[in-house]
Amino acid sequence: MAQFLFLCLTKTNFYKFLVMCGIVAYVGQQDALPIIIKGLKRLEYRGYDSAGVALLDQRGLSIYKKKGKVAELEKFLEETGDIHANVGIGHTRWATHGEPNDVNAHPHYSSSERFAMIHNGIIENYEVLKKDLLQKGYTFQSETDTEVFVKFIEDIYQHNGCSLEEALRLALHKVVGAYAIVLINLEEPNTLIAARKGSPLVIGVGEKEYFFASDATPIIEYTNKVVYLDDYEIAVVRNGELQIKTIENVETNPYINQLEMELEAIEKGGYEHFMLKEIFEQPKSIADCLRGRLDAKSGRLVLGGLREYMNKFQNAERIIITACGTSWHAGLVAEYLFEEFARIPVEVEYASEFRYRNPVINEKDFVIAISQSGETADTLAAIELAKSRGATIFGVCNVVGSSIPRTTHAGSYTHAGPEIGVASTKAFTAQISVLAMMALKLGYQRGTLPESTYIQLLHELAAIPAKVEKALQTNALVEKIAAEYKDARNMLYLGRGYNFPVALEGALKLKEISYIHAEGYPAAEMKHGPIALIDEEMPVIFIATQDSSYEKVVSNIQEVKARKGKIVAVVTEGDTQVKALADHVIEVPLTHEAFTPLLSVVPLQLFSYHIAVMRGCNVDQPRNLAKSVTVE
Repeated sequence: MAQFLFLCLTKTNFYKFLVMCGIVAYVGQQDALPIIIKGLKRLEYRGYDSAGVALLDQRGLSIYKKKGKVAELEKFLEETGDIHANVGIGHTRWATHGEPNDVNAHPHYSSSERFAMIHNGIIENYEVLKKDLLQKGYTFQSETDTEVFVKFIEDIYQHNGCSLEEALRLALHKVVGAYAIVLINLEEPNTLIAARKGSPLVIGVGEKEYFFASDATPIIEYTNKVVYLDDYEIAVVRNGELQIKTIENVETNPYINQLEMELEAIEKGGYEHFMLKEIFEQPKSIADCLRGRLDAKSGRLVLGGLREYMNKFQNAERIIITACGTSWHAGLVAEYLFEEFARIPVEVEYASEFRYRNPVINEKDFVIAISQSGETADTLAAIELAKSRGATIFGVCNVVGSSIPRTTHAGSYTHAGPEIGVASTKAFTAQISVLAMMALKLGYQRGTLPESTYIQLLHELAAIPAKVEKALQTNALVEKIAAEYKDARNMLYLGRGYNFPVALEGALKLKEISYIHAEGYPAAEMKHGPIALIDEEMPVIFIATQDSSYEKVVSNIQEVKARKGKIVAVVTEGDTQVKALADHVIEVPLTHEAFTPLLSVVPLQLFSYHIAVMRGCNVDQPRNLAKSVTVE
């Protein structure tokens, strides 16, 4: 496994306001509009408040944009008539400055309508820039920072008599915040100019054609050659040639990466929703995560990303795990894994809180940052803080070339494949799989895990993909149970030990996609407050697999039953004790206690999915959410 790239960051607030919007642009010989529209649909999970395109053809530079999803823009374009251009830019928005409407949608013109720009990120000092521009006589149609940005660039262009590329370079020295931008220029019909700081931007390299996008999903259909633009870099495509310079005007040599992603991975493949497809992909995604790393027959476990830093990992005085959302839940599972197998104290931190207190961190701390997208703003800031204190930073990430793997000292990719559904599913189990391998390796190296136990656990982990496959066979039963509870207003999820984080994750999934209020608790904490909520209208979801806490959980189930609560229990195959108490049971295969989260979470994912579908919710694009951390 290749070691993560290292990239030094210099300002603590770069990621403070990182937002998720989707950028697509094209310049070449093909018709740009179909490429951009298809790309925007593939990026819609990054934001779906509004969408727009700017196209440059013989008639000039024209912008078309609409509130709502890309389908609304597509309908508007069809009504507009035949549009053909070989260069264009497109954007799908998650609103920050200004409500979602046609005017605030991207792209935005400069005052002269000579330039148009799309932008992912937030310009923190836009009010200062806007005030100065207003004094100079500029007017503004939208409430966005992006319109301020493009007009600020034009102001520099006009007053300095320089090229648009140079005006952008000078502007970037003045703006504060995060950005990925692409500019189109009426006077240069075969040119696109892009820049990045804190927001991702990928350039697809074809035969005298180039594709710009927020990630590789819009690009893979056309080329598997990409360049990941670094912070403080400006890319210019002019007449079929790509040139990259820093904002200090120093030319760099772009490194072309080969994408391993397959086009099929970003299509629904016959499933009604991406979320359902990704739930059912988990046997494969976990197997892909283990492949090449774990060989149970030979007792071999290799994590290439750890090789150079194994000594620091092994001798760490403390492990700090930082993450957000679902990744934070995976980190909680890892806390149990590391402390049980390696006997090193672990702290699991919300990245958003970690960065705003004054945490005690030193050179003997080993920090693990977890993120599906690799662009999580708070996690990036937490990494930077820990790095400044001398800690070793290890990333667990899914997206190759994203910001987190380029920022950490080392790390491991999860190899889960693209996750398009906003509610994370296969990323969670892949993260736990990587973290489990790390804990086993560390415990064995430290001598806290006997070889016989180590080999046994390797065999058990290797068997997990097949057991997840079996857990997925509960789908029809879960759908029937979901039909009974789809109209519930509240639900309680309870688990103990390794399954307490699963209770949190199950509750989060239900909230995210069905909008039913749900809370996850340690089962023992129920009687310290939540038990007051339980009556015949309250469904309680128990994770009650056979483990060291089983008898205690059974006692908690009896407490709920005594108060007439509705009980749905995830149990181990063959369980009879819980079956006699619960209204519904869902069976998963037996495994070692440490790996039960990889199985017990599966029916909870399905449960949330089916309830959301039955309630008519948009499963893949739930309201107010985007795929990665947005504004603070």
